[in-house]
Amino acid sequence: MAPTVKVLTSEVVVPAEETPAGSIWLSNLDLAARRGYTPTVYFFRPNGDPGFFAADVVKGSLARALVAFYPLAGRFGVDGATGRVQVDCTGEGAVFVTARCDYALDELMREFVPCRQMRDLLVPPTPAPNPPCALLFVQVTYLRCGGVVLALSMHHSVCDARGAAHFLETWASIARGDDADANANAPVPPCFDYRLLAARPGPARAVLYDHPEYKPEPEPAVVDAGAGASDDYASAIIVMSKAQVGALRARCPGASTFRAVVALVWQCVCRARALPPEAETRLYSMIDMRSRLDPPLPPGYFGNAVVRTSVSATAGELVGNPIGYAARCALAATSQGDDYARSLVDYLEGVDAMNLPRSGISRAHLRAISWVGMSLYKADFGWGAPAFMGPALMYYSGFVYVMNAAEKEGALALVLSLEPETMPEFRKVFAEELASLEVL
Repeated sequence: MAPTVKVLTSEVVVPAEETPAGSIWLSNLDLAARRGYTPTVYFFRPNGDPGFFAADVVKGSLARALVAFYPLAGRFGVDGATGRVQVDCTGEGAVFVTARCDYALDELMREFVPCRQMRDLLVPPTPAPNPPCALLFVQVTYLRCGGVVLALSMHHSVCDARGAAHFLETWASIARGDDADANANAPVPPCFDYRLLAARPGPARAVLYDHPEYKPEPEPAVVDAGAGASDDYASAIIVMSKAQVGALRARCPGASTFRAVVALVWQCVCRARALPPEAETRLYSMIDMRSRLDPPLPPGYFGNAVVRTSVSATAGELVGNPIGYAARCALAATSQGDDYARSLVDYLEGVDAMNLPRSGISRAHLRAISWVGMSLYKADFGWGAPAFMGPALMYYSGFVYVMNAAEKEGALALVLSLEPETMPEFRKVFAEELASLEVL
């Protein structure tokens, strides 16, 4: 029998203190973000504390976190004069659910992959992501063994993954009882000045790049057009050891860990899909521009500060060359700076940024996102760091997240989705590549 969840409570948690009212203008990057909620899960092992993830402690610390992150207690709104979406700081609160599940943590960790079944089991349901919807949904699920799953579903128009991690780190710090004034490592206050990413005034506006990632994708010319983007996918979590990551980087001189890993995944995906040598394959990525802008954004910038980028090659070029070639291609897709970001913001000023194409990608392509560096230990609510964290759902086939592996120093976890018929061959090809790294 499949595990089931029983909802215990469902309520709205409001900020613990009065918060600023009014509306917050959203940047073009916020408008261009995927219109929907991003569901993530955090698995925690029981630690013997009778107060482990007590609902009143979690709920009380959430109320205090919403004081600093008050937009999350608001609602998605619309400027009546311009029709532009915005955040209305109403202080109405976040949805907070507690539930009980007959999974044990070890069973869950063996079976978990991001998919609709797991999302529906562990993440609270969300409404259509349109005004006047709530922006944050939280669920605490108590497992049979005493462990806990904490799930968040946050509206993507409000912030990106880095911003969501910032909120969670602040919430966890409050739950631990940290003294923010005395703790040098306390999370910095959030910054909601999204006009830092406003388009330049008319005469100064300059679109210097093409930005194809924000335009409808043409039908593939070589790969069978009937095998285009699909909601049907198989997902997997694959761990690379510290030694394997080091050996791979040694084969990709000058490449970052993310670029080296993505290069290997991209190459193996082309092989598993048996793409014709002349087929174009495109690597899409999302780049955090906070530190790349001139001047950089404030450390606590909470909105969407990522831009979509891409680079293309033929399948024959990727498969027929050493891995360093694919890594150099990945570098070309992930090295953009201030001029690129400002060009994109200016470009979005001239299009309908609220209705950009947001569908999946052709099965010839791959989308890779880095969550490396989002430290799991900072999600310690006082009862220990998570045993796992990751997305609860993959949106379509051809998606890969690269992140730090929990409880394994220096290791990486790859969370990916592929066509169901492609995944077995990918696992085989990728395992062979990992084995070859181990003998170097």
